[in-house]
Amino acid sequence: MSIALAKLFDLESQGSGGSPLFMSPAPSSDPQPISGDKNGGDGGRIPVEEWLPITESRKGNVYTATFHLLCSGIGLQVILLPAAFAALGWVWGTIILTVGFVWKLYTTWLLVHLHEAVPGIRMSRYVRLAIHSFGAKLGKLLGIFPVMYLSGGACTILVITGGKSLQQLLQIMSEDNIAPLTSVQCFLVFSCIAMIMSQFPNLNSLFGVSLIGAFMGVAYCTVIWVLPVTSDAQKTQVSVSYATADKSFIHIFNAIGLIALVYRGNNLVLEIQGTLPSDSKNPSSKTMWRAVMISHALVAICMFPLTFVVYWAYGDKIPATGGPVGNYLKLYTQEHSKRAACFIHLTFIFSCLCSYPINLMPACDNIEMVYITKKQKPASIIVRMMLRVFLSLVCFSIAVGFPFLPYLAVLIGAIALLVTFTYPCFMWISIKKPQRKSPMWLFNVLVGCLGASLSVLLLVASAMRLAQKGLHANFFSP
Repeated sequence: MSIALAKLFDLESQGSGGSPLFMSPAPSSDPQPISGDKNGGDGGRIPVEEWLPITESRKGNVYTATFHLLCSGIGLQVILLPAAFAALGWVWGTIILTVGFVWKLYTTWLLVHLHEAVPGIRMSRYVRLAIHSFGAKLGKLLGIFPVMYLSGGACTILVITGGKSLQQLLQIMSEDNIAPLTSVQCFLVFSCIAMIMSQFPNLNSLFGVSLIGAFMGVAYCTVIWVLPVTSDAQKTQVSVSYATADKSFIHIFNAIGLIALVYRGNNLVLEIQGTLPSDSKNPSSKTMWRAVMISHALVAICMFPLTFVVYWAYGDKIPATGGPVGNYLKLYTQEHSKRAACFIHLTFIFSCLCSYPINLMPACDNIEMVYITKKQKPASIIVRMMLRVFLSLVCFSIAVGFPFLPYLAVLIGAIALLVTFTYPCFMWISIKKPQRKSPMWLFNVLVGCLGASLSVLLLVASAMRLAQKGLHANFFSP
């Protein structure tokens, strides 16, 4: 797939001798200015973009963008944050969590304002911005693989985590404490529901799904931290230890990696902004930045209390090495009522289901781009449906074949960490061209280099941990 997409985005591969307009790294010879019109206020769109699911509809608003960001922002990795604190302790855990939040917010600000940095062109895809910033060859190398990797990888992890959580829910509800379905069957049930939910025609039409997903995410995060406070928290706290016994390089950077995983998702910012109308008086960046601020405020309200309260209540009971999210949900199965455990599992599963379509959308957009380039016509309803079924089957097959992927979360996440923490800084320098050695230039170079260094250190630490402790690779045996 990566090779096919690389060929597709080759700016000199077109028969006309030029680049496809929808992926061109430079304005066309006669670019249309962005101006309001009756179809959503974006007269600068080119016809091919109207055929693709990300940019098919530009009728979004601050509410749709907020819920898209919230649904994709409150990911399943939020539950892993207390595990990071179990390894880092209160002080360093709080510092790294806060720095990561501010860092992610800054790079998001960069992307939002790079969306329309070139007059007459909207960078509605991360890959397109990468090509425009770094050139055709380097942009394709840095952009295509990470975006497809993040899109497909996120959906695969959602299938594994959602399927395992579904099995735990059925086990809690059964009288004999035995789940009536196997892991593969739960994976299949989850994938089938997610596949149906992915059949919405375009990203803007997923507003209802994102609304439900955002509500469910806020619900389970809130219940998870409220329960220890309102129940027997004081009694629990007596036997809790907050000592960090293992202070090795591997252990510390694995914990930092768990925090970094929570802040992934910049590969969706430009795509979500692409659903908004834009004109010279009201550029999409204003609407998008309001949505970013609202969504990040809500994410912080969910994330910080969950991290602090759960670590305060359970301390060293939390496995600091990471692993499947379901392991942390078991704490609530054991210590709280069956109703509370069922509610947490149910809302968590719905949140995973609603996150699936929006994470799959970049891959859907790319595969439809391949189809459109070859056929020179928009994908029909049947073709679009079959392409999404195909992608969902691929994610399901990988989930069944490699069910141990959550144990490799830090290793897998470190590979694509550059998309969030590094690339936006150098994209800003390339497009905005601030004066060399000016404060903005120096700051972006520093932040970008720190992001690259962090990615390398996390890869090294994850590889060392894997070599030290090994991996129970249960291929095709969930």
